[in-house]
Amino acid sequence: MIRIRPGWLVALCAGVLAVSVWLPWLTTSANGGGRVSAIGGAVGSLDLPPRFGVGQLIVLLTSTLAVAAAMAARGLSQKWAAVVALAISVAVTALTVLYHHLFVGGDVVAGYGFYIGLCSAVAAVGFSVWTLIQALSAGRRR
Repeated sequence: MIRIRPGWLVALCAGVLAVSVWLPWLTTSANGGGRVSAIGGAVGSLDLPPRFGVGQLIVLLTSTLAVAAAMAARGLSQKWAAVVALAISVAVTALTVLYHHLFVGGDVVAGYGFYIGLCSAVAAVGFSVWTLIQALSAGRRR
């Protein structure tokens, strides 16, 4: 019988989030319009401060989440990898909410990339919980 490994679903969510950071996270129609991606690319009238920010930290943690999820799915330090995947996915979700809090307001609205990223981060939390439960129950069966 085939066993579902939810760690691969966490890795898939991390991949979707890694792609979404290149999509528009902020948009505006003021001053001719513009959009900004979470990675920091800006087009038009929107501009972010030139420094390492929340969006770049989301990208960095997303790649780490993909590695932890793959480790949990393959059974390499499965319990620790599942705990780390859960912690990172919660942190990425919190940073996504912080990104919205910091940059959305006035004429600036959240773009479709933000919503794709938020949904994949929340899904990663759910799948990480499932991965942790599976890792803990696999330890009891041995």
